[in-house]
Amino acid sequence: MFTSSAFWQLQHRRTVASTVTNKPASQSFDQAALNIKEEAGNSAADIAKVIAGANMTNDAVKTGKDSFLGITGTIASEVPRPVLAFGLAGGIPYIGASATTVYLAYEAGLAASGIPINIDPGVALTVLDQALNVQVTYGAVMLSFLGALHWGMEFAELGGRKGYARLALGAAPVIFAWPTLALQPMTALLVQWAGFTGLWWADARATSMGWAPKWYSQYRFYLSILVGTCIIGSLAGCSYWGPVAGHGFMAHDLELVREQRKQLLDKKNVKKIEAGPVTARAAASGDEAYVKLTKKQEEEGKDSEKKE
Repeated sequence: MFTSSAFWQLQHRRTVASTVTNKPASQSFDQAALNIKEEAGNSAADIAKVIAGANMTNDAVKTGKDSFLGITGTIASEVPRPVLAFGLAGGIPYIGASATTVYLAYEAGLAASGIPINIDPGVALTVLDQALNVQVTYGAVMLSFLGALHWGMEFAELGGRKGYARLALGAAPVIFAWPTLALQPMTALLVQWAGFTGLWWADARATSMGWAPKWYSQYRFYLSILVGTCIIGSLAGCSYWGPVAGHGFMAHDLELVREQRKQLLDKKNVKKIEAGPVTARAAASGDEAYVKLTKKQEEEGKDSEKKE
């Protein structure tokens, strides 16, 4: 039987604190919405701390700014201005290479589809390939440079001497990046995207262990976002607008050859075969043959006699 004591025990269970947030359970939709908002804010703050590195502590953020924007702004303000300026300036050529790749892919796609443009189809394909190679080469240089920064930190003994571990971390991006120059440009961009992502993770770990300044992990994260966006944009642009299988430059060249051959045949002075002096007619019912061959002159004479 359901007694009053059981009822109050049930009510107590409904109002106990959450085992996850250690806050009272929601009693209404408004409270539930408020709890969801608070949890979302806490999750965003945790993400910001992960981006900033595990050495990010609560006392590093001012009271009332323990949020995603607060943590991000606090760490970003600690990045030296020259480092921030040169980092952004170093990304400008990469943005330009990516934008050029997308534009040339669009032009090459138009040329392959037969739409008249100001660029020859062969030239468009050649320039597109060169733009992809420029982006791949610059990406390899960026990966190598980001790895070399760890050598500089080791020489400066930042966080103490780490020896072979930090030197190996600095050499790994070079060993990873330069072989990508031997790959096809599209494949090389995919491999370099994985390299930039993996290097950011390694830099975040190095920052958490004190091998780099505490702002370095977040600084590297946003540079990786910039590079990753450019790589994805180039791949998407080439896949969507560029020449594809069955509709590429080989098919376009074949169409040009067919058109030129047709024009040459039309220009040739080919003599038309005129009808001969013999005509065929169905034989009469009493004739021995089904078809009767007669000369046109005789037929024309008979026709004129009938008219007269």
